Amino acid sequence: MEKIRIATRSSSLALIQTQIVVEAISKKNPRIDFEIVEVKSHGDIDRKQPLWKVTDTGFFTAAIEDALAQGSADIAVHSYKDLPIEATDGLVIGAVIDRRFAHDCLICTDKINSIKELPEGATVGTSSLRRKSQILRLRPDLRCEPIRGNVHTRISQVEKGGFDATILAYAGIERLELINKVSLHFDAAEFLPSPGQGALAVEARRKDGEILKILAGIDDKNSRITSETERTVLHKIKAGCHAPAGVYSKIEGSEILICAFVSDENGQKFIQKEIKGPVQSASKLALEMAEELLKSGAGELLKND
Repeated sequence: MEKIRIATRSSSLALIQTQIVVEAISKKNPRIDFEIVEVKSHGDIDRKQPLWKVTDTGFFTAAIEDALAQGSADIAVHSYKDLPIEATDGLVIGAVIDRRFAHDCLICTDKINSIKELPEGATVGTSSLRRKSQILRLRPDLRCEPIRGNVHTRISQVEKGGFDATILAYAGIERLELINKVSLHFDAAEFLPSPGQGALAVEARRKDGEILKILAGIDDKNSRITSETERTVLHKIKAGCHAPAGVYSKIEGSEILICAFVSDENGQKFIQKEIKGPVQSASKLALEMAEELLKSGAGELLKND
């Protein structure tokens, strides 16, 4: 294979993440050239609608997957957290890589050591019910308002006084070299992220054996295990991409820790569970976690959301 065409969103972060994949493949396949195919997703075009009101799956990924399925590209690069839980027919995740940071962080105008230091009634910009429910559980007095746009735009809205703070995935901040903007890091085991947050998913056509062989060479086992474990939990409890629910898993030696929560959007009814066991039993543990959440009423909470 002489050249690989890569479909990706056109944002600064998406292009940086695509370059991470290019470098990973190039290290093992130095003779391959690359062509970047930039695609505008529905989420890039519609920047006004709050994410929790979005009913379409693949808000940020469907157009990219279409380019792949129609043969305009050979692989597609996604933030794994943006991919719908249900796989698209004919496509497969050939590699999961670079999950160094899964946690969220807070951006505000001042450095703070605790969420308690935000002013009473402060406005937090977030279009994520997962983040909204957790932040209101910690600080019920805060006001959460929808915010859209890329990372730079959201940070700018805070710096210009439109919001007192916003919450973002640290992985994106780090890749954009904006870590000096971070005011507070959340512990991923306490303030739970989206499933697969921080990981990059490289998608390919199921029947494209040559491409899949190349991608297998860059697949990171731990990134895949933790991401897929988290996605299994939310899939089994039937929580959509924008539900007030989160999952985090972490490999600790030969064991894996799984933490998960489901809530109403204001953080008043909150179910949180934790389970730990052998890494080789990650799939089974994910199913057990889902069952525990459902036994505790997660299904009803999600139905009422």
